[in-house]
Amino acid sequence: MIYKLFFLYFCFLIMPKLKSKILVVDDNAGIRSALKILLPMCFEEVELIASPKELVSTMRTFKPEVVLLDMNFETDINTGNEGLYWLSELKRDFPETEVVLFTAYADIALAVEGMKRGAFDFVVKPWDNSKLLGILEEACKKHRKTTGKAATAEPAPAMRWGESEAIKQLHEMVNKVAPTDATVLITGENGTGKDVLANEIHRLSSRASKLMVGVDIGSITGTLFESELFGHVKGAFTDAHADHIGKFEQANSTTLFLDEIGNVPLSQQAKLLRVIQNRSITKVGDTKSVPIDIRLICATNMDLAAMVKEGRFREDLYYRINTVSLHLPPLRERTDEIKPLAELFLARFAEKYHREVKSINDEAVQLLQRCLWKGNIRELQNCIEKAVILSEGERIVAKDLQINPADLKETADLSMNQESLENAEEKVIRAAMKKYNGNLSLVAKALNISRPTLYNRLKKYGI
Repeated sequence: MIYKLFFLYFCFLIMPKLKSKILVVDDNAGIRSALKILLPMCFEEVELIASPKELVSTMRTFKPEVVLLDMNFETDINTGNEGLYWLSELKRDFPETEVVLFTAYADIALAVEGMKRGAFDFVVKPWDNSKLLGILEEACKKHRKTTGKAATAEPAPAMRWGESEAIKQLHEMVNKVAPTDATVLITGENGTGKDVLANEIHRLSSRASKLMVGVDIGSITGTLFESELFGHVKGAFTDAHADHIGKFEQANSTTLFLDEIGNVPLSQQAKLLRVIQNRSITKVGDTKSVPIDIRLICATNMDLAAMVKEGRFREDLYYRINTVSLHLPPLRERTDEIKPLAELFLARFAEKYHREVKSINDEAVQLLQRCLWKGNIRELQNCIEKAVILSEGERIVAKDLQINPADLKETADLSMNQESLENAEEKVIRAAMKKYNGNLSLVAKALNISRPTLYNRLKKYGI
């Protein structure tokens, strides 16, 4: 290691340093010593601290552009996920600072989650010096680019429509309904894109000049339901220290999207019905009625008609929100969309995570099309996001997808023979064994199967 550092030192003597500040947070003294030699070769100012307890105070005094943050410390804060905890703290208090995660090979899954939460990239220990320097340099460039111009909110892009017959019929219906102010109920399984469809309806409406207001009903506690939706006045209850504008009033003259409408407590359904009927709200703690002008879109993955029969959802509310009903089929019924959606997500995440990934090879596409996708489009998106982060070349290959063989469709459904299905399973297992250097615990965890099941598969395929 020392010889490599001295070689790099002489190489970088002739190169100008970046006028950037790098903060390293790592409790390993040996790592700090090595980085104390390496990083000043490229960066003008480098600060190294051993404990994240000093992180906030150092951020305020040193003001770095980039933080190189270890994922694990010997602390009692969120043990095992310390890096994610401190990443969240940094992104909350210093949102413009770029964070590069420093992780051991076994913690790559945590690092991937960290990137989803806002980290710029991650570096695996033991690290490659040139790769580490390159990632930190790119992080510095992004910081300068981000702070050099103000961020602006952009409306949602147009929805990408598939070619299946069901989707074509849905598209035709949306084109008819969107320009009106008709109340729409969107149904479909989790992850099918109900929020995307709601945005598309809003985009095509006469209210598109203002952003749609969305609220996840399932995330609102029962005691705060009225306050969150209808607002409250100062002093209405113990913690009401100021007036609060509810979602209905925020959505005045635009579209209000109530996601997971089936989660509205039965005790609150009459109040919601009254507001929808009267198009006026009364804030908690007030007696004055406030008129509202909204276009209402609701969505659910529940069977509301069955809930009405069971007495768990008011029939009059159900008919009031169900003027027009639109159903999104699950992804398993729209296999023609899997490849174009995967390519769309690839382009999006390659740009987000500054990866050079440009395509998906045929074997990987076939594997995607064989998957059951119980989580639908959202699951496919997460799969491609992770593959982009972990890929090592310009193309995503089957092993990058880390698809559990148990999630592949049955042979008859695939119109393929048992031999080809087993070949696909064997390739996935062999790729995982190679990736994790034969570590059976890591392989079993990556494939989401038990160790006994893995042993049986290894024996079956002679691995």
